[in-house]
Amino acid sequence: METNNRRNFLKKAAIAGASVVAMPTVAAYGGGAPGGRHDLVIDESVNSNLIVPKGTGLHISATFLDEISHDIPHQNWGEKEWDLDFRYMKNIGIDTVIMIRSGYRKFITYPSEYLLKKGCYMPSVDLVDMYLRLATKYNMKFYFGLYDSGEYWDTGDLSHEIEYNKYVIDEVWKKYGEKYKSFGGWYVSGEISRKTKGAINAFYSMGKQCKDVSNGLPTFISPWIDGKKAVMAASGQLTKSESVSIQEHEKEWGEIFDGIKGVVDACAFQDGQIDYDELDAFFEVNKKLADKYGLQCWTNAETFDRDMPIKFFPIKFDKLRMKLEAAKRAGYDKAITFEFSHFMSPQSAYLQAGHLYDRYKEYFQIK
Repeated sequence: METNNRRNFLKKAAIAGASVVAMPTVAAYGGGAPGGRHDLVIDESVNSNLIVPKGTGLHISATFLDEISHDIPHQNWGEKEWDLDFRYMKNIGIDTVIMIRSGYRKFITYPSEYLLKKGCYMPSVDLVDMYLRLATKYNMKFYFGLYDSGEYWDTGDLSHEIEYNKYVIDEVWKKYGEKYKSFGGWYVSGEISRKTKGAINAFYSMGKQCKDVSNGLPTFISPWIDGKKAVMAASGQLTKSESVSIQEHEKEWGEIFDGIKGVVDACAFQDGQIDYDELDAFFEVNKKLADKYGLQCWTNAETFDRDMPIKFFPIKFDKLRMKLEAAKRAGYDKAITFEFSHFMSPQSAYLQAGHLYDRYKEYFQIK
C-alpha cells in the first residue's frame, strides 16, 4: 500500500513537471529566444521617455554579415532565419549588406573551386548565393568581402592575400556577379591600421582588380583607429597605455589614402577603439582626409561593446547613440555596422540585441 502511494505520488509529480515545461512562453520578440518562462505580456502602449532629442544621429543603412568569424559564436541559422533577419534589417532602413569575408583560413562561404583545391572545407550551404537572393528579394545591395587566408595575422604580410584573391575575385564575378543585380560592390576585407606592412600596395592591387573585373563597381575598406581601446580580442585588457595622436593619425592615413585613391571608393573607420569624448576630433579628421583624396567617408558604428571584460555583448544604446550623433555632426556619408545579426537583431542569440533594436526604433521614431 505504501509502495503504491509513493508510485502514484511520483507519477503525479512527473505529470505536473511536464506540464510546466510544456506551458507556452511569452517572448518579447517574434523570432528570439524567450529566455525562460514569462507570466506577463509586454504592454505595447508603454514607451520610453527619451530626454535627449530624437533622431539626431546618422541612420544605420548597412550591416556586415559575419557568418565566417573567429571570435563571435555562430547562430546556426538556416535560410528561414536569414530571411526573417533581412526583414528586420529592412524595417529600420538598411539597404546594403556586406559579407565581411568570403572565407577565413579553411572555412569558406561558397563552394570555391580554387579554395577547395587549397585545402579549404566544403560548406554545407552556398551563403553567397543565398545572400544575393535575399538581397534581391528585399531590394538591397550586396557587397562581397574578399578571402582572408589568416596568413596576414600570422606573419604581418599582406602579399598572401593579394595572391589568393587574384583567383577569388575572378571566380566570384563569373559565378555570381553577372547573375544577380543585387551584386553591388566589394569589401576589401583586410583589417589594417597605420603602418601595416604592404597595406597601400595590397589595397591598391585588390581594389583595382575588383573594379576592373566588375566594370567599376564600388569598393570600400574598414580599418581600425589605433586608439587606446585598440587591443587584441584575445587580450584580457580593455585599454592600452599608448595610442595614436590626432596628428599622427592624420599624417599616416593621408599617406594611405593618397596611395589607394581611385581604386578604393569609401573608408569606414571602425569607431570603437577611441573613447567617446574623442569622437568629434577623430571624425572631423577622417572626413577632411576623405574629402581631400576623393573617398566617401563612412562610419563603422560597432554595435558590440568594447568596454566590458566579457567579449562581446551588444552595446549600451547611449554609446551607440553618441557615436551616430558624432558621425552626423562630422557630415559622414553613410553609417554601417558590425553587426546587425548578432548585436541588434530581435532574433539574436543575445537577448540584449532585441532590446537595442527597440531602443534604436524609439530614437529614430520607426514603427
